[in-house]
Amino acid sequence: MTIDKSQIRNAATVIVLRDRFDAPRILMGQRGSRAVFMPNKFVFPGGAVDAGDAEVPLASPLPETCAARIAEDAEPGLAHAIAVAAIRELWEETGLILGRPGSWDTPPPPDWESFAATGHVPHAAPLQFTFRALTPPGRPRRFDARFFLVDADDIASDLDDFDAACDELSHLQWVPLSEARSFDMPFITEVVMAEVEARARDRTPPASVPFFKNNDEESLFLRLRGKLPTG
Repeated sequence: MTIDKSQIRNAATVIVLRDRFDAPRILMGQRGSRAVFMPNKFVFPGGAVDAGDAEVPLASPLPETCAARIAEDAEPGLAHAIAVAAIRELWEETGLILGRPGSWDTPPPPDWESFAATGHVPHAAPLQFTFRALTPPGRPRRFDARFFLVDADDIASDLDDFDAACDELSHLQWVPLSEARSFDMPFITEVVMAEVEARARDRTPPASVPFFKNNDEESLFLRLRGKLPTG
């Protein structure tokens, strides 16, 4: 199937936070100089949702609060697919495993075979939905990106072993949160950084999630509060 890259695609970005209560550090890498989208910029690992992500099993779902906020102003059933995409992109771009030990009930899709071979099933419970941003019009790629914060203690693999990573990001490194703003990063990453700094020592999901909504008519800065089921 050919993907129309001019269309807005759902995407997931993962901010892994290490030593959050002592000297917080975040995992970042640099995009290549030939990348169509944000060349040379330092970013968090992430990428677009694939068509098959909705069918990949999870050892645990997203926290109910986070799923409710993702569902606000979004198509039904997105929470599962976006969580799967976050875990897949983290694995592909860094080689880090967000998963629980276990075997798959069905053969994994081709882009999950290397993950499954580690003896893990993707595990979404540690993902904390923290920010949403829509790429402004006029860019070569447009994404409706959900940013997730995850504590490094929930990663199942060696935090300093990036050997399984693809070559999408270079210079993968743990950046002290206090120094991150000195890196060349996209504007939206700087905005998200402020949210990360505010939540660095808070493990609970935020009361509401910022949504930077850039559509063809205007730019809005909204708050997603979500509605949990009652009864």
